[in-house]
Amino acid sequence: MKRIYPYGLISLMLFVLLATIACKNTKKKYTSPAGYDFLKPDKFTMPSSLLEISGVTFHDMNSDTVYTIQDEDGKLFRQKWDVKKQKNMKFAPKGDYEDLAIFHDRVFVLKSNGTLYSFPFSESIKEESDQVRERKRVVPKGEYESLYADPETSKLYILCKNCPVDKKKKQVTGYVFNYDASIDSMGSIDSFKVDLTKLKDINARLKTTASPSALTKNPDTKEWYILSSANKLLMVTDEHWKIRAAHKLNSSTFNQPEGMAFDKDLNLYISNEGDEITDGNIIKFKYAPSGKK
Repeated sequence: MKRIYPYGLISLMLFVLLATIACKNTKKKYTSPAGYDFLKPDKFTMPSSLLEISGVTFHDMNSDTVYTIQDEDGKLFRQKWDVKKQKNMKFAPKGDYEDLAIFHDRVFVLKSNGTLYSFPFSESIKEESDQVRERKRVVPKGEYESLYADPETSKLYILCKNCPVDKKKKQVTGYVFNYDASIDSMGSIDSFKVDLTKLKDINARLKTTASPSALTKNPDTKEWYILSSANKLLMVTDEHWKIRAAHKLNSSTFNQPEGMAFDKDLNLYISNEGDEITDGNIIKFKYAPSGKK
């Protein structure tokens, strides 16, 4: 006997089928680094003062307090996770501030032109600091958005977003500095390069271009995580900057990824700048060892 389905039931069945197909396609198109599931974000929406959030970090990797900057005001913001109310400390006049890091009880903030600001972490509870040090021309002329401070090696890393040295080359250049906390001194500049041609070995559909917007280091695997907001890409390299993996990012989750950090439990945080219709946010991805998701 021929079975006849009510119109409403047919519509429901069609919807479920299409949703299932869409879900499978999303999982296939967008991947996640080992230990993380980018399909399960824990989103913390920012207040209006952090619409243009451009960097996120923690003090000693403790996630009880989130430290952020935004790319217009020279202020260091602090707030509890999932609590919109923030406090801030002014360290510089208005400008284009792109990333920050905290180590050896000192805060570092990177300006897009490569200028580096630093001040004692103890100053962060004040309304304004008079102990800010400004370092100009620490890196060659270019555009920079990525900063990382490694407490294990006492090294500072600054990665190019758009630099003349990389023009017409399928590469991204970075610079490394030894930092002596006892005298607040930076020295022994060195450089490294990320070979973007390796992206084709991972996925033939990927373009061999990147404009890094954030840099951090996985404290467990020692791998480098490099965000490229413009082409919605997360690259993972080994300790020697050789690309091992690349993950396309879903724009519905990653509106404009500009900042990135790990906490002491290996949870991964990525901050997204907002726009006219979307608030800025920080997305947390809980670390789950293989087989324990």
